[in-house]
Amino acid sequence: MEFDEWEPVYAAILEDFGYGRAGDERGRDLLASLLETSFDPTELPIGPDATVAIAGAGPSLTDDRSLERARQADVVLAASTAVDTLASRGIDADCMVTDLDKNPGTVERLTHQGVPVAVHGHGDNREAIRDVVPACDHAYVLPTTQAAPTGPVRNFGGFTDGDRATFLADHLGAADLIFVGWDFDDPAVDDAKSHKLEWAERLLYWLEGRRGERFDVLDGRRDGIETDLLPIDSR
Repeated sequence: MEFDEWEPVYAAILEDFGYGRAGDERGRDLLASLLETSFDPTELPIGPDATVAIAGAGPSLTDDRSLERARQADVVLAASTAVDTLASRGIDADCMVTDLDKNPGTVERLTHQGVPVAVHGHGDNREAIRDVVPACDHAYVLPTTQAAPTGPVRNFGGFTDGDRATFLADHLGAADLIFVGWDFDDPAVDDAKSHKLEWAERLLYWLEGRRGERFDVLDGRRDGIETDLLPIDSR
């Protein structure tokens, strides 16, 4: 995913949520300024033979079937607290994807253990960036942004932690993507998070079309996805 392909979708997200691009750019620039070095995403073991499990932090992650699918995958990318849930069941993630809204201790610990963490900078998490990033091993921090990439900060596409992980795996050429712990209708989330999950669903629909696939996580849901909010041909 190149930024010129992502930018129209990014602009639609900004408009829908009322976010300002300048805030995202400040988060991006702060993240870049704090890093002495950064992780090269091509070092992740993802390629044309890899089945990659994208682990969301929903309640279904602890189901036996979800855990077994994660164990069987070649690579596991875990969104936010999914990395802790998996670790408690003996499954190590190969990369964590987070905007630092939860479990900062896990972020710091993983980087010092040599596990890369894709740290996202946006308009609402600059304080967390200042608090967490200096304490990390920067060699294992992969900085990301929703805005235009600059310096070491990359943009692979995606909006929430889970779909950013998916776009990262796609960018690196993953053969197959499987989804565990994704609960679009989780009643425990608030309205703001529910709206973000609508966009996550929409972005997965767009990505499966680009890949010429059908993600099983969207089975039974496609007819309800408002694709008109995507300012591009979704198929």
